[in-house]
Amino acid sequence: MTLRARLTAAFLAVVLGPVLIGAVFVGITVSEVSNRRAVERLQVATTTVRTTVDAACHELRSAAQIAARLYGGGSAADQASAARDGVATRLATAVQITDEHGTVRSTAGQLIGPSADCAGAYPAGTERPHSLVARVRLTDQTGRSIGEVVAAVPVDRAFVSRLGASTGVDVTLLSAGDPLSTETAVRADAIASTAHGLRGDQVKPTHDGVFVRLAPVGPEQPLRLALSTTRSDSQTLYAVLIGVVVLAGLVAVGAAWWLADSTTRPLAELAGAADRVAGGDLAARVPVRSRDEVGQLASTFNRMTREMQAYVQALTASRDQLRGNLGMLGDTLSNTHDLDGILSVILETAMAATGAQSGVVLLVDGPDGMHPNQLVARCADGFDGRLRSLSSIHVALGEGLLGGVAQGGEPRRGRADGIVLAPTEPRCRTYIAVPFSGSARPSPTGTAADGDGEHGQLRGVLALYDRLGQDDFDDADLGTLRTFAGQAAVAVDNVLLHRETERLSLTDPLTELWNYRYLRVALSNEVERATRFDRRLSVLAMDLDRFKEVNDTYGHSAGDAVLVAFAQRIRTEIREIDLACRQGGEEFVVLLPETDRGGAAHLAERICATVRDLRVPIAAPDGREPWEIQVSVSIGVAVYPDHGRTGQDVLDAADDALYAAKAAGRDTWRLAAGPRRRPGRTDAAAPGGTPAAPDGAASSPGEKAATADPRAGEVAAGPDPGTDGGAAGTDGRAGEGAAGTDRRAGEGAAGTDHGAGEGAAGTDHRAGDAAAGRPGGASHRPRTPRQTRGG
Repeated sequence: MTLRARLTAAFLAVVLGPVLIGAVFVGITVSEVSNRRAVERLQVATTTVRTTVDAACHELRSAAQIAARLYGGGSAADQASAARDGVATRLATAVQITDEHGTVRSTAGQLIGPSADCAGAYPAGTERPHSLVARVRLTDQTGRSIGEVVAAVPVDRAFVSRLGASTGVDVTLLSAGDPLSTETAVRADAIASTAHGLRGDQVKPTHDGVFVRLAPVGPEQPLRLALSTTRSDSQTLYAVLIGVVVLAGLVAVGAAWWLADSTTRPLAELAGAADRVAGGDLAARVPVRSRDEVGQLASTFNRMTREMQAYVQALTASRDQLRGNLGMLGDTLSNTHDLDGILSVILETAMAATGAQSGVVLLVDGPDGMHPNQLVARCADGFDGRLRSLSSIHVALGEGLLGGVAQGGEPRRGRADGIVLAPTEPRCRTYIAVPFSGSARPSPTGTAADGDGEHGQLRGVLALYDRLGQDDFDDADLGTLRTFAGQAAVAVDNVLLHRETERLSLTDPLTELWNYRYLRVALSNEVERATRFDRRLSVLAMDLDRFKEVNDTYGHSAGDAVLVAFAQRIRTEIREIDLACRQGGEEFVVLLPETDRGGAAHLAERICATVRDLRVPIAAPDGREPWEIQVSVSIGVAVYPDHGRTGQDVLDAADDALYAAKAAGRDTWRLAAGPRRRPGRTDAAAPGGTPAAPDGAASSPGEKAATADPRAGEVAAGPDPGTDGGAAGTDGRAGEGAAGTDRRAGEGAAGTDHGAGEGAAGTDHRAGDAAAGRPGGASHRPRTPRQTRGG
């Protein structure tokens, strides 16, 4: 047999044999893939239908909660229309409110029974449900149940069709009677018959090739649903496959004969050149004797050897260049604050430099994170679906491979055989892991914080897995990864420093409340949100009463302690969504989103009461018993948009109401009377929105001393704040009346009781300090409008 015949036979055997085997394999695979795709579609549809029904239940529950709030917190008319308002949200088609005796108090729409409750599974083998309902209990302030709110949507063909549209498969609602389905009646009966024999996530085809699966039943998905889909038609694909095989066979026979004849001559030259290249001689070339395929093969071989020679030279140069560019990369990363972006760049560059197939960067989660003081993945690459999510990788210090590297502080590399990995660690064949640490955190005393070693605080671990070619990572890779880990530490330190600086710029260092800068931004944002969603925004302007006396009597350190204690009391009274800010000095502002004047007034009353009970202990000189400082607060309340068109107008209205609270005797609150007017107005704020007396007029018996000061008459006879306030000139921190009574007691002409008053003859406490005067009262010096508010 000649060489040409042998080449032809070998070519046909090599080409046609795998083609025929591949055709059979493809035919089997196509059928299996078609079935598997049908099963996968049902698996995805199962999740989708549960999510869709769960979303419908959440919408029903939201409608019921809205109706419950309107019913429980409104007037009789609001209670009567609560169900109608719940339906108006378009989250439910029917809402019914009953009391604890089952009597219907408010209803809208029609509740069609029987119904499937979102809280539990609908019983099998019964009549199909005609509606889907969610129930919400009505409770009073003590938590006792006083009724129930039921929200419902109909379960009809349109509902089932929506489920089918969302899942991409056919949906059948199973029941004792005729099933409700997006399929035809005949096929729906077959699907229902097949579904009754299924258990769990089992998938089974019907007699006509329709795959059926049950949707899990449980809370938030009470409906018994069967999901069905058909597999794709593969008959056309089989015909095309047979045609391709026949055509390939014919072409192969002709090509084999021609190729054998044209390749016999240059084969020897090509083989010789290939041997030289295999021996390392990349300068070997093959003479090109023709322009046919063999000639093109020779040309390609020559071009390949030239490019391979250039590629090897480029690899040698690029490896040196890579190390030189690491410094430039570090400078770039040091000026960037996008932590996730930086870590992704570092990880990708490290994988490219070492030839790793996958890698992950883990950082130590803070005390307030989801996994405190554990390593948590921040970015990963190359796992190709082997990870559910980044959050699934979290390792405790000392646990597994990565936890041990972090705790020991030493890098490790090698094979994963025999190493106990943490349950959440990625699986691998080979690995290399390097810990990285940042600069030590300074504590308030100026020393390193706890947990910061001599090399700085542990920031995280950089780990790479499965080097290309199944080779182990070497010492050169370890040195390269150390460099990248150092850059990651610098990047993390820069981001943390930036975040801490940003936080300090927006908070008050003494009280740790938001500062005035953040107040302006937050007020603008909340006003914009309230305008967009047609909601209310309440503003409380607060000022500690006679705070100057605390500083003058006990010192500024005691005043700071009072401000800190007052800030802590505010935090305990407000919600998480409320914003408490220190405006300056003893002035504070609280923003209450989605709060009307009733809620704001209730909070103002609570704050007045809790501050009134506040006792701030301070150390007394000479080892005496500690002093207790008692303070009170005056509060002005304003509501957007009732009292102003802009955030500044509402803040000014609250400030005016605060003036009115000061004029009313302090230790109280006042609600702004109406939209704030510009300078020249004559009405002040009053409780519940009732106008108070004009400026300078008395609003209580003890305020009859004539004055234009908003603090209701502290200038009639008040001395300068730096002088003694009593007729007898007793100690400034003790009695300030004629007889020098107790410091926290009477301050009138005869030293009357603190609860009695501070006027000439012991008048009402809220009247002011007119007749006898006291420290912190009105000054004879000119005042700005802000100063006239007093202490």
